[in-house]
Amino acid sequence: MNNQLLDTRKAILVFSAFGIAYFVSTLVRAVTATLSPALSLELNLQAHELGLLAGGFSLGFALVQIPMGGWLDRFGPKKVSMFLMMFAFLGCVGFALARNFYELWAARILTGVGVSACLMAPLTGGRRWLAPATQMRANSWLLMTGSLGMLMSTLPVQWVLPYLGWRFVFLCLSVILVFSLVMINIYVPPWEVQQETPDGGAKKLDFWASYLLVVKNPYFRKVVPVGFFGYGSLLAIQTLWAGPWLVQIDKFTPMEAARGLFFINLAMLFCFGAWGWAMPFLERRGFSVTRLMKMIYPFSLISLLWLTQSAQGQGVGILILFCLTSSVIAMIQPTVGLSFDRELAGKALCSFNLVIFLGIFVVQWGLGLLIDWGSSIGLSIDGSYRLAFIIDLCCCAVSYAYFLLPKGDNLKPEFKESHAK
Repeated sequence: MNNQLLDTRKAILVFSAFGIAYFVSTLVRAVTATLSPALSLELNLQAHELGLLAGGFSLGFALVQIPMGGWLDRFGPKKVSMFLMMFAFLGCVGFALARNFYELWAARILTGVGVSACLMAPLTGGRRWLAPATQMRANSWLLMTGSLGMLMSTLPVQWVLPYLGWRFVFLCLSVILVFSLVMINIYVPPWEVQQETPDGGAKKLDFWASYLLVVKNPYFRKVVPVGFFGYGSLLAIQTLWAGPWLVQIDKFTPMEAARGLFFINLAMLFCFGAWGWAMPFLERRGFSVTRLMKMIYPFSLISLLWLTQSAQGQGVGILILFCLTSSVIAMIQPTVGLSFDRELAGKALCSFNLVIFLGIFVVQWGLGLLIDWGSSIGLSIDGSYRLAFIIDLCCCAVSYAYFLLPKGDNLKPEFKESHAK
């Protein structure tokens, strides 16, 4: 196995190549928030259909995570990401050519499958190529690149819609995906598989036994609920329901809503940049990810409660606060990989990613179902939205309470090189 750390120049080239792919991944994930008025008008979508359409991306993403973990550990980030991204290309083209809701939904699932490795591939590679503290910084800066993709999905997309239409947007995305494929092929190093040594070192585990080790890990089990509901709610709201909230509750025009989404994603762009700069500094001073999560995440719950009680027109500011204070959950992801030996890093990261994207799918669709249900029992659209978000808040609060339990804290997973035996 190649355990040699990359020098600075090579690391920048490798993560730039992956950064372009992740930029497209988050743009295509978040663009439904901006396109929701146009798609709802053109296809006459109800809230649960809009949630299902956006959730199709997360569903496709989640379907690949378990086999992808094994693929990443065996074949490496380069081969896996290039293979899967070809499906993303087909999905974007299919979305652009779709004629009805079902074709759009199928294309979203295919796109989700295709971009499913755009973050997991560099994180798995970074587990070998970068020092632990640098991995935390690289993760934050990758997330910053993702926030840039979400930023571009707001006002820039809204500006071109009247002239080019949403179908042309997806054709452009397919072209950028091809460019990132070329970059990954040129700059990402090959992957060498761990060989079993004569003294029994690097013992090879079968596929399901290795996943069983992941599931048995106390730290992994500790972060599953908050990954599902907390991180799932952050991305479900940021990439979909923030847009309809601004239109339906704050009574914004589509352009005003796009502007609000722009500021939300701009705030997240700077937030992840700040995390990338600050994490090594904070770690050296004893502020582990677990400690930061316990300190900061309650403010996310408070901001979500504030949103459900807010007056018309206050949504943008409160949603920014919600997203910023929820961003600490994203720091958990690299610690999951660092809780395991390098040979299990891909499976561990993809298992946690599966949890996250199942959470996004459930929350995106679930909020739509709850909004439609509220309307069916006689609530106003305003009351239906607020009830749905209150129920989501309760789920997030329970997951945080579980995270506060002491089990799993003693592993100090941030820089631990071995997994639980």
